Amino acid sequence: MTSDKRLIVDLLKQADIHVNGVNPWDPQVHDERFYRRVLNALNLGMGEAYMDGWWDCAQLDVFFYRVLYARLEQQIKLNPRMWLKFLPAFLFNLQHGRRAYHIGTHHYDTGNDLFEVMLDRWLTYTCGYWKNAATLDEAQEAKLDLICKKIGLKPGQTVLDIGCGWGSFSQFAAERYGASVVGITVSKQQLELGRKRCQGLPVELRMQSYTELDGQFDHIVSLGMFEHVGYKNHRTYFEVANRLLKEDGLFLLHTIGSTHSVRATDPWINTYIFPNSMLPSVAQIGKAVEGLFVVEDLHNFGADYDKTLMAWHHNISTGWKHLKGTYSKRFYRMWEYFLLSCAGSFRARNNQLWQIVLSKRGVPGGYVSLR
Repeated sequence: MTSDKRLIVDLLKQADIHVNGVNPWDPQVHDERFYRRVLNALNLGMGEAYMDGWWDCAQLDVFFYRVLYARLEQQIKLNPRMWLKFLPAFLFNLQHGRRAYHIGTHHYDTGNDLFEVMLDRWLTYTCGYWKNAATLDEAQEAKLDLICKKIGLKPGQTVLDIGCGWGSFSQFAAERYGASVVGITVSKQQLELGRKRCQGLPVELRMQSYTELDGQFDHIVSLGMFEHVGYKNHRTYFEVANRLLKEDGLFLLHTIGSTHSVRATDPWINTYIFPNSMLPSVAQIGKAVEGLFVVEDLHNFGADYDKTLMAWHHNISTGWKHLKGTYSKRFYRMWEYFLLSCAGSFRARNNQLWQIVLSKRGVPGGYVSLR
């Protein structure tokens, strides 16, 4: 056994993971180069090796849950060459100006057929709320309804939806609450399908960056978009929201969050899934809103993202027969690795999901939290 293999094998044993073992979470290694690739590039190397078929795992979500809950990644030193992967995030503003549209082209324009198979009937690409839900459709509808209730949405009010996706919230708020909604996205395919889904409703969807917005709105929501803003732009983002929100309005921010402050994302996620993304921490959000907003409520239901991701993976797995003519097997393995590794991360509570309600001057008499 090589020293590289011995190191990986011994490390995984600490989480009761056994290479080529009999448990469904045990990795089955098909190529001995796997071990050196992981040590050289950590999750980037591990993810690429999975995409290339060098290893498999029957329960990839459980594998990652065990690895992350045991904090095994803290025992491997980062190869100095890997710092080059993080360097651009420190040197440049990767989410500013036209760069803000890159995530739309790279990820959200992958194909509407893919997302229609994977997502719920509202096409909601954010965490569902599973408190009283048994299905993905129920969880996503409960989440959309909870958001409307948290901002106190009333018929005839105007809402800005920053990062509207395929218009799920915009459509829901218009149909169920009688609101007028402006939604913005940086994805051409989202915009095209979203406009079709919202046809006949008081909804205007635009291809636009948040920095290009004008007007005044009774409320603002932003669901699963803040992860693409970047720490260098956090303050600008909240300054724009403050300028657009009416004095007595509420702003609900729905975002994945990190338990510690970072300035870049995981190299595999950055390379293959969400380029130039970055998960914010509570400290970073708090600093960015200081003097602009009062934090009225913070609701963490990150454990629900585990269920959501597993439901998305189930839909992709069972619906692959409709997609395999368009997408490659390597793409499927990439998407599988993405969904199941993230499920394991949320299960280990490494990642969080926050809904934060913000007001400009504080709600008179106090805000009543809803769950």
